[in-house]
This record gives sequence, C-alpha cells and structure tokens, in this order.
Amino acid sequence: MNFAQLLFPDFSLILIGYLLCRFTALDRKVWEPIESLVYYFLFPVLLFQSIVKSPLDLGATSSLMAAGFTLGLLGIGLSYSLPHWPWLGKRLDVRLHAASAQIGFRFNSFIALALADKVAGPQGLQLIAVIIGVCVPLFNVGAVWPMARHAQKHFVGELLRNPLIIGTASGLVANLLGFQIPVWLEPTVSRIGQASLALGLMAAGAGMQLGSLHAAKTLGVAVLAVKHLGMPLMALGLSRLFQLDATQTTVLLMFSAVPTASSCYVLAARMGYNGPYVAGLVTLSTLLGMVSLPFAIGVLNAL
Repeated sequence: MNFAQLLFPDFSLILIGYLLCRFTALDRKVWEPIESLVYYFLFPVLLFQSIVKSPLDLGATSSLMAAGFTLGLLGIGLSYSLPHWPWLGKRLDVRLHAASAQIGFRFNSFIALALADKVAGPQGLQLIAVIIGVCVPLFNVGAVWPMARHAQKHFVGELLRNPLIIGTASGLVANLLGFQIPVWLEPTVSRIGQASLALGLMAAGAGMQLGSLHAAKTLGVAVLAVKHLGMPLMALGLSRLFQLDATQTTVLLMFSAVPTASSCYVLAARMGYNGPYVAGLVTLSTLLGMVSLPFAIGVLNAL
C-alpha cells in the first residue's frame, strides 16, 4: 500500500492554504471566518454523517470498543503526564502544552475511514465506525478540558457548547435509534463533509507558522512521539489483552497510527490558544503518518 500517495492530498491542501494566505490577497482576514464555518457547521455535520451511516453492532464489537476506549484513555493520560516527567516537565510551557496535548491522541477520521476500506474491506469500515463512535466523544472531552482549565473557562459549559461534541453525541443517539439520513439528503450532506475536509485542512495551512515550532521543539517532539510511537505500541498490547481477532487488530493498529486531527488547530485557535504552533504539529503529524502507518500495520501487526 502506498501510504505516501494516500496522505499526499491532505498534506497538499495544508500547503495550499499556507501559500494562499502568505502570498495572495487571501490573508488572515479571509481565513478567520472560514475557520468559524468549519468549526461550527461543517465538521459537526461530517461527524454526524460518519457515525450514522455505519450501524453499530454493539454485541459483536464489544471487545474492540473496550480496546479502543482504553487506548484513548491511555493516550490522553500519557499526553497529560508530559509536564510531570522529571527532565521533560521543566522544559514545557504549561499553556502551550494545554493546546498541543490533543495532538498526542486525536486522529484524522478522514484518513482513518479511507484506510479502513483498503486495509480490511467493508468489515474494516464497520469496525472503524465503532472506534470513531466510541473515541470521538472521549477525545473531544480530553482536548477541551485542559484548554478550558488554563483559560479559566467553565469546563462543562465549554463541552455543552462544543459543536464537535454536539455533532458526535447526536450521531451516536441517531445511530442507536436506527436513524438513516434520507436518500434525497445524502448528496448534500456528503458534499458538506467533503467541503469540511478541504477547508479544514486549508485553514490549518493558512494559520500555520512553521517558525513557531522552534519555540517549543521539546514539547513538539514529545507529543508527536506519544502519537506516532506510544499509541501504536499501546494498541498492540491492548489487542493482545482484549484478544481481538486479526481484522480487529489490524483496524485498531491502523487507527492508532493515523495522523492527528486537522481540527486540532481549529479548536486551539477558537479557544484563544497558539493556533499556528498547533497547525505546525498537525503538518508534521501528517508527514509522520507516512512512517507510523507502515510501522503499525506492517511491523507491529506481524508480531
């Protein structure tokens, strides 16, 4: 499987956004309202659609659900623990860590959905939908909590107003109730989802300042190591612990190694944090996915 070819479209959109913002009249004044459109409307619709369109078989996938949820908890815990490490903690900016910790455990659902079909066929799509349904609420809570705390905002209020959580929760409820998007509405919803991917990645590029990564290189290395090394290794251990079958193991390993979510930048920027730094980490994570995906699916899956 050519992972570089699969990831290139996402990375190229980030690069296009960066070039448009820096070298054309489409500067930050144009991209700021686009960020709001993506965050408050396009991404929530995409999350709802992604969860609703694949029915969840809770009985047959309970072990995978438990493994995915546990992996999420471990990833969040490891990302949060970085400031408390003896040598590392002294070199981390607490506020910057609050914004970038989400890089260590969140995932690009678009890449995950695209890969699942290639790695495990139709069953892979169903299994990744289960993991998305379980982990998206957990990861959004994990992403919002430290930023709300350091920004001295009310945590519960931030969660209740978070459009990504609203989109995910409503999608889960609709899925469990057997709701299906009407056939006549599917093309419109699908196009909204496609627009969210393109505009979200381009907005991340428009807000990117690669030079800002030099201000906190140690933090960047730490959170990216959690994402692209720690998560796949923990996924391998959990696949053994929960006795997952071969297909479930492959999907879990793939899920653990995909690049981080492009919406990390949007969330950080909307909550008043250093969006350009987070956008730079998203870019590096997309590149590192070309290494971590073959490592997880090829090397670890063969153990």
